[in-house]
Amino acid sequence: MLHVVLFEPEIPPNTGNIIRLCANTGFQLHLIEPLGFKLEDKALRRAGLDYHEWARMQVHKSYDDFIISVAPKTIYAMTTKGSDCFSKAKFEKDDALLFGPESRGLPEEIRARCDERIRLPMAEKSRSLNLSNCAAITVYEAWRQLNYEGAS
Repeated sequence: MLHVVLFEPEIPPNTGNIIRLCANTGFQLHLIEPLGFKLEDKALRRAGLDYHEWARMQVHKSYDDFIISVAPKTIYAMTTKGSDCFSKAKFEKDDALLFGPESRGLPEEIRARCDERIRLPMAEKSRSLNLSNCAAITVYEAWRQLNYEGAS
């Protein structure tokens, strides 16, 4: 399946929602430190409900550790600075969908190391969508392209 990667996530409920998203789609979740919260955070657990036991989640000390450990096929940086709309991407098994921290997005040095930089279309003068909403939209498009592999 695909990998959802949160680079230095800051807001526990967003990460909790994405835990739930990954548990329900079979995608693997990766968190890259430093995290803006403790994994035992009450808000994280509340948003993820009891899905923690079904979600495959791995924490990495750095972006390089993630790359070495996972070796994704293609890394798609989700960014407002992306050149292509996410729906034009051709997602494949073992790809990674990379999302940045809520307050600042992916740093340029990380975006530059990604294979593709994609974005969600938004109304003019919009800044960004909520991280967990952005992840859900992108994950479901990628899963659709993989014919909802593993769905019942």
